[in-house]
Amino acid sequence: MDKQYVLGIHHVTSCVAGAQEDIDFFTGIIGQRLIKQTVLFDGKTPIYHLYYANRDAEIGTVMTTFPYRQAGVKARRGTGQVAVTSYSVAENALDFWAKRLRDKGVKTTGISRRLGQSVVAFEHPAGLEFEMVGDDRDGRGGWVTDEIEDKNAVRGFNSVTMSVRDRIEQERFLVDAVGMRKTAEDERYQRFELGEGGPGRSIIVRHDPDVPQGSWTFGEGTVHHVALAVRNDAEQAEFRDYVVGLGYTDCSESKDRNYFHSVYCRSPGGILVEFATSDIGFAVDEPPEELGQSLLLPPWFEPRRAEIVAPLEPIKVPLRRAA
Repeated sequence: MDKQYVLGIHHVTSCVAGAQEDIDFFTGIIGQRLIKQTVLFDGKTPIYHLYYANRDAEIGTVMTTFPYRQAGVKARRGTGQVAVTSYSVAENALDFWAKRLRDKGVKTTGISRRLGQSVVAFEHPAGLEFEMVGDDRDGRGGWVTDEIEDKNAVRGFNSVTMSVRDRIEQERFLVDAVGMRKTAEDERYQRFELGEGGPGRSIIVRHDPDVPQGSWTFGEGTVHHVALAVRNDAEQAEFRDYVVGLGYTDCSESKDRNYFHSVYCRSPGGILVEFATSDIGFAVDEPPEELGQSLLLPPWFEPRRAEIVAPLEPIKVPLRRAA
């Protein structure tokens, strides 16, 4: 590939349980900023689509969730999915996070090591796996709350971990299609990085040969996809053609997600990978200082607002700034 199209992680999208439970977890415990309330654009069932990010709502920090308990649909965790979503914090903040998570009743393993990095593993209430990774290279701005000082704040995504039964073809996809390079490995894990590597530009592949295939549908308890960032529509189209030309033909057409445009591609290991544009942003329909305060719909849904909003779970959102 003559040109590097992929810039890093754009966002991660997971299916969770209750909407308020999710808001309380990400804003109250993890200390992320709620930056967008909208709804799932696909299908006929009204489902929230909630977005959380760092202080500046930067690409590469955005966790998005679909609270699927309302619809009564559960998914099955397994291979062929993003298994772990990892955030960056300062190395000396890991003790703070290990204690904070325990004190908040969050299931956690404490501090451990993987591929040369210190991590604190923990679980979302819906069973999703997360990590805090100690990485002092991450200079992005954290969201400060009454309980979380800037020195301990989450900076953004460090990496995601993909679970696969056979990692050979997934490695080929990440290297030949995405343009990554393998920088570390052991018996179970491989790390791939873009460009100079580091936070937000890393993907880890976990070899789980004896774990059954997980589900690919929307449903409570699984990561639906990871999105990688491309610059704009023109480069997205060029990159899609390049990926299809390699033989990865299970790629969608570009879809309008209001805040970015998306192409979805099913990778060989089963993980759904999105290529999302970075040039629109989250302030397109509300001022930056008001992000996340109101339920917003794309223009094509506005005529159906009453119908869409009626079945949604009532929620209470945090104020613009907690401290």
